[in-house]
Amino acid sequence: MLAFTFPGQGSQRPGMGRPWQQHDSWELVDEASHVAGRDVGALLLDADADTLKDTRNAQLTTFVASLMVLDAVERLGIVPSFCAGHSLGEYTALTATGALSFEDGVRLVVERADAMHDAGISSPGTMAAVLGLDDDVVEVACRRADSDVWVANFNAPGQVV
Repeated sequence: MLAFTFPGQGSQRPGMGRPWQQHDSWELVDEASHVAGRDVGALLLDADADTLKDTRNAQLTTFVASLMVLDAVERLGIVPSFCAGHSLGEYTALTATGALSFEDGVRLVVERADAMHDAGISSPGTMAAVLGLDDDVVEVACRRADSDVWVANFNAPGQVV
């Protein structure tokens, strides 16, 4: 048995599409560009780190790049028995298993990213990962803050967001 896991937002990097540009799996980039109405290829090849930090670009490029790599691996005859993902990667896993079509996956990721972007504009804020403290200590610190601060996610043992 073989399981594949797919990353969430934050794993995007400038130039992450370059190694794949000449591969047959690059056709997914063209398909995603058509569905999304955006030049995904330019984002995967030429976008700088600041451009990729925009959630609309980060989510789309991470989703497409992950599925492009999956497609390349499957062309070698390596097919996962199971797929899972973290956050955005859940959409990738659903698409990888066929629960969502590629086109529907692109549409959902674009809609999700747009909604998160708009929410960030209407309710500005930020997030921080707190490492190495007990969950209870972080919760107490949030309650003592002078503004709206709360725990959003117990991401992993010793990591609170």
